Amino acid sequence: MEKFGLDEYEVFALLDELYAKDTQYKQVLSSMCTHPHSIAVKAHQRFISANLGDPGLFAGTAEIEQKVVRLIGKLLHGEDAAGYLTTGGTEGNIQAVRAARNNRNVKKPNIVVSESAHFSFDKISDLLQIEVRKASVDDVLRVDVESVESLIDKNTIALIGIAGTTEFGQIDPIKELSGLSEEHGLFLHVDAAFGGFVIPFLDKHYDFDFSLSGVTSMVCDPHKMGFGTIPTGGLLFRENDSIERLKTETPYLTSRTQHSLVGTRSGASAAAAYAVMTHLGTEGYKKIVDYCMNLTSHLVTRVRELGIEPVIEPVTNVVVLNLPEVNYVREKLYQKGWVTSITRKPVGMRLIMMPHVTETMLDAFISDLEKVITSTDIRKH
Repeated sequence: MEKFGLDEYEVFALLDELYAKDTQYKQVLSSMCTHPHSIAVKAHQRFISANLGDPGLFAGTAEIEQKVVRLIGKLLHGEDAAGYLTTGGTEGNIQAVRAARNNRNVKKPNIVVSESAHFSFDKISDLLQIEVRKASVDDVLRVDVESVESLIDKNTIALIGIAGTTEFGQIDPIKELSGLSEEHGLFLHVDAAFGGFVIPFLDKHYDFDFSLSGVTSMVCDPHKMGFGTIPTGGLLFRENDSIERLKTETPYLTSRTQHSLVGTRSGASAAAAYAVMTHLGTEGYKKIVDYCMNLTSHLVTRVRELGIEPVIEPVTNVVVLNLPEVNYVREKLYQKGWVTSITRKPVGMRLIMMPHVTETMLDAFISDLEKVITSTDIRKH
């Protein structure tokens, strides 16, 4: 830090120079985040100094947080669910597994997840010193329930289901996992960080939420398809008893206890989520999901004209293309400005049809993709 500061113009000149280095969403096909809704931005700015870590000082903001929890709960058929707003799916997954661990007196606890689960569960293994057992997937990349059951033993504290997998957008058979969890008396956590604001609005019905009696907790992120500001995640428990397993004494704050992982928390994110959810309503979200699924259908139709097949038929607005020399193709597309990502197993090019994607943008991408895959370079590669 210099002795004398810069004026506002000079500061923003520096910031603009750095902002220009950020990748703009206009050619991003790899992100599960998007531009927040304008009303979310306005609400975020209004509550920018609110700290949910000290709810007695920010009583109105704390009330907003609980309103958001109830709105998410209603969306996920858990009107009486208890919870709080997190920084995102990773924190929510950590806290859910922590609650499951604290609920059982097991010396060497383990959880069972799909091999397609988010990498946050590897962090959980390290942070909480819990063994993470990875079940195999079926031919459409949903977790195999028989594989899950084969991994359960006396030290298993929780099963994990994914509703909208990060890599493929697939939905695990949560109904079957719910039955399995009840049969074995286990905690069932559903990671719907991405799918929570997608699956309820799909034309096809899926059982994946608190409507299933075996589901104990869920994560659902407003900062993804919910159009909230970053970071805003949601962690919900079916019963208040589960969240009480996370209680920490906070003697020098206006509240005597906390249940969150972090101390200082953004009240602005809560206000943004509340603003956009009350503004859009379920009909607004339905239109957004329909738009994204139409883009998904358009993409699959167009690439099939080029002889390219998706790895699985898309379930949500995530498409993974089965491409030869996929890393080479991605690099060539990146040189043209397109940002895509890659899956682990099976390997494919991962494309997410978020609301910032337009049909014109998608057609331009497909045109560039066709040029790359038909070029002499790739035939020689």
